[in-house]
Amino acid sequence: MQRRTFTALGAAAVVAGALPAPAFAQQQAAETYTWKNAVVNGGGFVPGIVFNETEPNLIYARTDIGGCYRWQEATRTWKPLLDWVGRDNWGWSGVVSMATDPVDTNRVYAAVGTYTTDWDPGNGAVLYSDNRGETWGAAELPFKQGGNMPGRGMGERLAVHPGKNYELYLGTPSGNGLWRSHNFGRSWSKVGNFPNPGNFVVDPTNPYSADNQGVLWIEFDQIGGNIYVGVADPDDPLYVSRDGGATWQPVPGAAAALGRADGNRTIPKQAAVDNTNGHLYIITSYDPGPYNGGPASGRGGRLLRLATQTGAWTDVTPPYNPGRAIPGFGGITVDRQNPGTLMASTCNNWGPDEILFRSTDSGATWQTSWDYSDDAGRVDRFTMDNTGSPWLSWNGQNEGDTYAVKHGWMIEALAIDPHDSDRIMWGTGATIWGTDNLTQWDTQGELVRRDASGRRLAQPVQKFTVGVRAEGVEETAVLDVAALGGTLVSAFGDIGGFVHTDLDRAEPMTRSDWSTATSVDFAHWNPNVIVGTGNPHDNGVGHVGVSTDRGRTWRAASPLAGVPGGGHAGVVAIAANASVILWSPSDTSVTPVRSTDLGATWTPVQGLPAGAKIRADRVDSPIWYAFSGGRFYRSTNGGANFTDTGASGLPTAGVDDFRVVPGHWGHIWLAGRGDEKLGIGGGMWRSQNGGSTWTRISAIETALSVGFGKAANGTAYPALYTSAEIAGKAAIYRSTDAGGTWQRINDDAHQWAFAGSAITGDPLIYGRVYLTTNGRGLIYGDIA
Repeated sequence: MQRRTFTALGAAAVVAGALPAPAFAQQQAAETYTWKNAVVNGGGFVPGIVFNETEPNLIYARTDIGGCYRWQEATRTWKPLLDWVGRDNWGWSGVVSMATDPVDTNRVYAAVGTYTTDWDPGNGAVLYSDNRGETWGAAELPFKQGGNMPGRGMGERLAVHPGKNYELYLGTPSGNGLWRSHNFGRSWSKVGNFPNPGNFVVDPTNPYSADNQGVLWIEFDQIGGNIYVGVADPDDPLYVSRDGGATWQPVPGAAAALGRADGNRTIPKQAAVDNTNGHLYIITSYDPGPYNGGPASGRGGRLLRLATQTGAWTDVTPPYNPGRAIPGFGGITVDRQNPGTLMASTCNNWGPDEILFRSTDSGATWQTSWDYSDDAGRVDRFTMDNTGSPWLSWNGQNEGDTYAVKHGWMIEALAIDPHDSDRIMWGTGATIWGTDNLTQWDTQGELVRRDASGRRLAQPVQKFTVGVRAEGVEETAVLDVAALGGTLVSAFGDIGGFVHTDLDRAEPMTRSDWSTATSVDFAHWNPNVIVGTGNPHDNGVGHVGVSTDRGRTWRAASPLAGVPGGGHAGVVAIAANASVILWSPSDTSVTPVRSTDLGATWTPVQGLPAGAKIRADRVDSPIWYAFSGGRFYRSTNGGANFTDTGASGLPTAGVDDFRVVPGHWGHIWLAGRGDEKLGIGGGMWRSQNGGSTWTRISAIETALSVGFGKAANGTAYPALYTSAEIAGKAAIYRSTDAGGTWQRINDDAHQWAFAGSAITGDPLIYGRVYLTTNGRGLIYGDIA
């Protein structure tokens, strides 16, 4: 098994080799860059939060595509730990599980790998660190792991043996069974006599859902010295070793206890041990999550308690879920300071909100985080304060029992601080919530009471506050970015997009109906006018949005007949003087359309194929450009008609981006990543005559993107930025001499896995660059 070591390095030197133009060679970077996030706070799924059981305030959080983080108590923020992951191993940014060593608390481990499908060409690994994630080594595994696959909120699949901390266990998917390390995670081998690799499959007809969920979690019973392992097999879901892992046996009664809920087949999603009372708690669900709602009928899961000393099973499922049957459970946690106190969460209770359950008597009785009453509607134990992430209202308003700011959804990370009963954190599909006043719950009593006639009446309670605990967690996929100078506009997956006027402050999201935004642009001579496109929730709402006041307010353009409200947003662009908007939907049956009234009406564009990429000239408003399938097009009448320029030598596929230079008529740069399956190479090309002829930039082997920023002192041409591969190194590069030479400006500590699918410089600040990532948010760099 291969092992590699990765250290957080400073700015990496790139060998100098500047040659006269047009050789376009690379030169050594002259400046060191500092890198930060444009602050959003949250934005993606946090499926795991892990507290160290022996050292206070040592907390880790894992995300499904954006790496993992360590809590910094002094600032109450999270520090990213996997920014060093580069493009060659981009799948390592999906974190399946984490484990923090209770003996040597400097040690931490992360099981990584994003997909078990062929979407990720690489295998998974277990990363190990002896300094809390400051530097890492990697034990590469001979199989894939699924940090962004169904079931990623189960576990933890990775565990340190508290009695012999050199020994770790790893539960794996895809039928690979249980694995073990005897040397602090440096090497791994399969536990050959573990009898059951699991068999539960969500949907065998769907490649994304067809994988065996496998071995789900490992828990240690410190009273009896037993090791318990949960398996995705409703008929055989739980195993125990009573001899330190030498042999394994099914736990009697487990199938009857864990395998069904109201007739629905269920699997054991998570477990938690109360080592004082000798209890193992297990939650089940009919679906591994995280997207499921409830089953067609009945409950989707149960909560079981196993007495580890006697083997007795007790069903301690909460008997009541406001308004419906329990859809299945997401997370479970026990209070180490108060044995017998535990909490659990529903998984996708959906409208009106998720439910947190709390018991202080080992599951004999339960209370809910909110309830219905006949006299006051919905009543709540706590108030949700989204000040830290104002966008968590999703631009909505409270509507009866459905609040704009919710407990969350996909709650599978749920953890009471083992050192402080008042602190809890939970992860959702968008953020981390938490409070430092949890035990106030226990002084409130019941939320409702019944009067003599049986009516449910609200009880007055003194609410406590739950607030955002995601500061520093920037886990979003960003698809496009535009820098206006003093204002940054962005298109985000899942959460629409943002207009940042202060990069250090989380802003409300763009006021649109988009779920995922895909493209943004602005009028070069009138940057108050901004356009964007995204996939709307409502089929009756247009894909394109327009702002005429620099992003402060937005209105939806008219919908386009024949384009449904789903994932067809494509690319939008606006003329330099804001006179024309062109929109090219990604629906291959719809050709690009044109509007001369800011999206009130649309007419078809002539001369372009469906799905063409479109851009406006940044100097001459009537001039427009388009690219599709190796052919380059130009319009001289405001985008009404396009003709093929006859240009040759451009790639026929594998081109994600082309951009037009501000201040230079007809200067266009095109970035190609290539397509290995089709045998098409990548690179970068430039045109200085409106796309009629092109020159290939010989130094650049592949390129994801290209963008422009303020020119360096003494030069007239904008600084160029790209996420590209030069001399075999995928990195972020800058040129200050129109592409004659290129400097690497990021370093090996700042690679962000697959970064820079869109990139731009700042028009007012020389050296500043903004780049998108697939899971680490919107990054910007400045010369130090």
